Amino acid sequence: MTAPALIVVPARYGSTRLPGKPLRLIAGRSLLQRVVAVADAAAALAGDCTVVVATDDARIADHARGFGAAAVMTEASLDSGSARACAAALAQDSPPELVINLQGDAPFVPPAVVAGLVAALRAGSADVATPVYPLDWARLDALRAHKQAAPFSGTTCLRAADGRALWFSKTILPAMRNEAALRVAQPMSPVWQHLGLYGYRMEALTWFAAAPAGVYETLEGLEQLRFLEAGRTITTLAVDPPSHAMSGIDTPEDLALAEATIARLGDPFPA
Repeated sequence: MTAPALIVVPARYGSTRLPGKPLRLIAGRSLLQRVVAVADAAAALAGDCTVVVATDDARIADHARGFGAAAVMTEASLDSGSARACAAALAQDSPPELVINLQGDAPFVPPAVVAGLVAALRAGSADVATPVYPLDWARLDALRAHKQAAPFSGTTCLRAADGRALWFSKTILPAMRNEAALRVAQPMSPVWQHLGLYGYRMEALTWFAAAPAGVYETLEGLEQLRFLEAGRTITTLAVDPPSHAMSGIDTPEDLALAEATIARLGDPFPA
């Protein structure tokens, strides 16, 4: 018997840079509809898994229900997608054992990655599961160049041989002695980049929602460090580097880039 899972899509109306973001259209479909399609496909792959939109705005809830998605209202005061996911899970008639927080501005996440988090939690004992992908030297060079202009974009992960996360940082980790020799010896760098997507055991998520922020969590701006600082376990799921290299939709320029990406690489929305 598998542990029942819930994929929560947190969707706020009040984005500072892009108000009404979940309702904005990308190539004829709302951002929210696109993310829910990812969630639905992932739920079908995972099995014993349902999907709900968690929002603080009736317009978003009405829109979700209009295309057939379940929606639950959560408090506007909740300060993170994880807290909103926790509230949505607790509002279910039967709280799930596992919760996936699929951010409502990530329409290009492959459903298999989301389903993989459910499988990883079912197969092990970690509190949290999250995906990471390896960087070849060209991608590492691109990340370094990007951080010259935006030092707090892009998160790297140190992981043990069994996939257990050792640390996450906005700094590129690990530091490398003799990097030139490494570049000659192997095509892949030792750097893993994080995809901001999480699966939780329900107990761990309720703990997180009630616990104060950690010291390093506050310094780095990375909520997953709250778990590591408290001695909890995060397992990492190794995935392929994303073909759609967009981590989220935050600005009108991101909307235009998303449409250009779809025109170039094809539309992942199911026909």
